[in-house]
Amino acid sequence: QVQLVESGGGSVQTGGSLRLSCAASGFSRNNNLMAWFRQAPGKEREGVATFYTGSQTTLYAEAVQGRFTVSQDKASNTMYLQMNNLKPDDSSMYYCAARASIGWSFDPSDFTYWGQGTQVTVSS
Repeated sequence: QVQLVESGGGSVQTGGSLRLSCAASGFSRNNNLMAWFRQAPGKEREGVATFYTGSQTTLYAEAVQGRFTVSQDKASNTMYLQMNNLKPDDSSMYYCAARASIGWSFDPSDFTYWGQGTQVTVSS
């Protein structure tokens, strides 16, 4: 059973940085599509970045391109989301997710496994 546990959220001012972590366990193969999503109150869940753990290739949403970076520590099966130059519009609950099948996607409905979420709040 795949389990995902996020940590690292918090409150920062505009222009600040945060690093989110997603500790993963239970994968049966080495190349998995993982992703970061976010959801603000009253809004739909949106993809932030998707990442193949084997090839370590990443796609970013246009809203975060150049400010957010995904990385991975293979030894600990932990995925990170480094968020720089944060803006108030980045305030959301952030979720780590993993897809049971392969194939790029930013659609939340394509992802089977989800973490509990971690809150990011950016004040102006």
